[in-house]
Amino acid sequence: MPKITASERTYVSFDWALKRLLRNKASFVILEGFLTELLKQEIQVISLLESESNAETEFDKINRVDLLCENHRKELVIIEVQYHRELDYFQRILFGASRLISEYLKRGAPYEEVRKLYSVHILYFDLGQGTDYVYHGLLVFKGLRKGDVLGLSASQRNKYNKQQAGELFPEYYLLKINNFDEVARDTLDEWIYYLKTSSLPKVFRAQGLAEVEEQLNFDAMTPEVKAKYMKHLEALNISESMLESAYLEGQAVSFENGKVEGKLEGMRAAQWSMVKSAAERGLAVDIIASIVDVSVEEVQRILESNDGQ
Repeated sequence: MPKITASERTYVSFDWALKRLLRNKASFVILEGFLTELLKQEIQVISLLESESNAETEFDKINRVDLLCENHRKELVIIEVQYHRELDYFQRILFGASRLISEYLKRGAPYEEVRKLYSVHILYFDLGQGTDYVYHGLLVFKGLRKGDVLGLSASQRNKYNKQQAGELFPEYYLLKINNFDEVARDTLDEWIYYLKTSSLPKVFRAQGLAEVEEQLNFDAMTPEVKAKYMKHLEALNISESMLESAYLEGQAVSFENGKVEGKLEGMRAAQWSMVKSAAERGLAVDIIASIVDVSVEEVQRILESNDGQ
């Protein structure tokens, strides 16, 4: 991810808007526009919900942003922004979807009340192998002998307003933003252009972008909001710089040793480097722990250590 400066961003980034600006009904039209263009169906956001996975704390994770909402069909939609690579990210989104489904099923309720879930992930790192920038994951029950797709019965279609059995299961959307070439070919691309550049195409038709232009203009923000946003960008840049430096340092140590022990030692060295670098930049212990994803106690232990071991 390149360094971000205010002069490069006419509009505040979508991830920051999700966390700070789009949590009132007047701004739901922006969320509705994005989801309508992505899911290719009209979406009305009824309310924002809280869960264990998206509850805010005093020191929110810089690395990702969760927003959970309910649409007019009482389906759940989670939107997550992720900046830094995680090898087990596929497993994490599966776990998150499963937890949300169980969390929103009342104890003792019949299974017919299990919610349909759309899990949307806006990614600024390279996940898996693939050159596209929009991936859609949908469960399909396909016959091994006759090759047909398992559909729902007439009564099930009427009750759930779905055609195929797989449509009752979670759907996943992965947007690999860095793969986008910044050429807006359709209305979804117009949104992805904004997600990548925090600016708008010269001409756009996508739902919700007119409201982005009106509500998320950086120049129109109050000095207080501008200051908070710039602090957010600085924290992103610091975390990116630290992670890149730590990754390279860890690689070097692992290559030198050439063993499993070397790889583990590289991870320790990388973690130590990130904590020390953040402390030198004046970041609070709580925020360092959030960035590095370790406990406050572990950060304090590293800072009190002379060699990081």
